[in-house]
Amino acid sequence: MADTIETDLCVIGGGSGGLSVAAGAAQMGARVVLVEKGKMGGDCLNYGCVPSKALIAAAAAAEGVRHAGRFGVNGHEPAVDFAALRDHLNGVIAAIAPHDSVARFEGLGVTVIQATAQFTGPHEILAGETRVKARRFVVASGSSPARPPIPGLETVPYLTNETVFELAERPAHLIVVGGGPIGAELAQAQRRLGVRVSLLEMFKVLGKDDPEVTAFARRQLVADGVEIHEGIAIKQVAGDGNAIAVTIEENGATKTLSGSHLLVAAGRKANVEGLNLEAAGVTYSPKGIAVDARLRSSNKRIFAVGDVAVVEGLGGYQFTHVAGYHAGIVIRNALFKVPAKVNYSALPWVTFTDPEIAHVGLTEAEAREKHGNGVKALTWSFADNDRAQAERATEGLIKVVVSARGRILGASIAGRHAGELLHPWVLALSQGLKIGALANMIAPYPTLGEVSKRVAGSYYTPTLFGERTKKIVRFLQWFG
Repeated sequence: MADTIETDLCVIGGGSGGLSVAAGAAQMGARVVLVEKGKMGGDCLNYGCVPSKALIAAAAAAEGVRHAGRFGVNGHEPAVDFAALRDHLNGVIAAIAPHDSVARFEGLGVTVIQATAQFTGPHEILAGETRVKARRFVVASGSSPARPPIPGLETVPYLTNETVFELAERPAHLIVVGGGPIGAELAQAQRRLGVRVSLLEMFKVLGKDDPEVTAFARRQLVADGVEIHEGIAIKQVAGDGNAIAVTIEENGATKTLSGSHLLVAAGRKANVEGLNLEAAGVTYSPKGIAVDARLRSSNKRIFAVGDVAVVEGLGGYQFTHVAGYHAGIVIRNALFKVPAKVNYSALPWVTFTDPEIAHVGLTEAEAREKHGNGVKALTWSFADNDRAQAERATEGLIKVVVSARGRILGASIAGRHAGELLHPWVLALSQGLKIGALANMIAPYPTLGEVSKRVAGSYYTPTLFGERTKKIVRFLQWFG
């Protein structure tokens, strides 16, 4: 007979969203059970955000050595030790892991069960040998790399974001399938670490963001030596001795690329298999669990957060910070009965290429479609920023979209530290501020952050320095 635990809240999944719900609820006095079948910390800590940013930092260090000559410092081609690089990645993970550990959560009062969970009814699950009955459940099972329907893919070894960080030797030629954020980030990082890289994309590399902004990242990828193949169709993948042959159709012609390693970064799928959601009366699809704006599934006592949640009318966003945001929504609903709802109007995201691409709100095209031709697009180049000049990091642009009355509708940034520079625009958008709030702030000099003040100020330039203003000034001078 299985042991039975009765609790207030049962969380399935120990990734970002699940851990945030469990920690918050336990510290607020709820009885919490957390079930995790794999590694605590989930994809973000072990296979995603943390190791990828550690890899990007190593690549940036290599690039700094390579181009140090522009500062009058001895620059040269760096020697990259991939075994030591792997140790660096594992060391970063190990430094963060205690925060997400079983010991920490048990210290918070959470009952942690390391087992596979499956629903046996609308109000209970079986986790290993333990039956858990809860007032509320939160499914935070996350997502996994998707396998695209490429003929022959199942016959060859390939890397995903779950295995690429285990490389102990430099690949001779890495072929990356997928030119979205993950594919572009890893392609550039590996190239800067001395790997020959070919990047394959069915449509446009980084095609979901404003093309005027992403053009900076694309140009740098080409400058770094990444071989980009856009608008292609992958016809077949096959083994070729010790190599992997990828046959593509590009510009009407068929060609074959031969690489030592293949990395598939072509989307992710929600982890819904094996949960037996049918037994709980939960509606789901391969995209994830259907939830309302309060993150409740078709069984109102079962919530879903993070990558596995598909919000009615809004869709799903697979970002770690979205999972954390969802956690707060669920805690207010499940513990306090406050009808908190998801609002994505000020949802930011960042692609950590060099230069970084950061975005919040509407793009220019989206704003014009929604608000008409009264929309204004304001831009300011990093080349006009003194700090960017001092650091030889002038490739970049900030672009802000405002309504005819100066209401901020969206912001996109390409440039060094774009993710950090986006913060005031996220705040402004979430609080409904007008462009004058940014134009009137005092920005310390010299900082990259001045680009925000400058682009905001440009909204007033036509009026402030126009002929009407000049006439008023000349008239007032007659009065002494």
